[in-house]
Amino acid sequence: MKSVALPLIALLAFTGYTASVMFQAEQSLIDFGISLMSRPDTAQVVIDLYLLATLAGVWMYRDARSRGQSALSVLPYLLITAVFVSVGPLLYLVVRGLRTSKTSPVSHQEA
Repeated sequence: MKSVALPLIALLAFTGYTASVMFQAEQSLIDFGISLMSRPDTAQVVIDLYLLATLAGVWMYRDARSRGQSALSVLPYLLITAVFVSVGPLLYLVVRGLRTSKTSPVSHQEA
């Protein structure tokens, strides 16, 4: 369960902040993206972010396959990553951690 704590905290905090910002936004998510790409300085940050998101997507795919999961099992996380970059990998880490803790035997030390 310890392996889930940090990604879960980050997921909840960032998702809550994102939802708050989106509810207060005066423009749509698409308009916001277009405005970010209209200037070279902010476009560079967006491109950098999506390069990192692509690397995270490749990692999620390879990790799921190495764990015996189908390629389609990663699709929801990839779709979320395409829109809310950090949320997809964070959610993947939380779900993976929960699955791992359920399938691994719990070791108890005798007193």
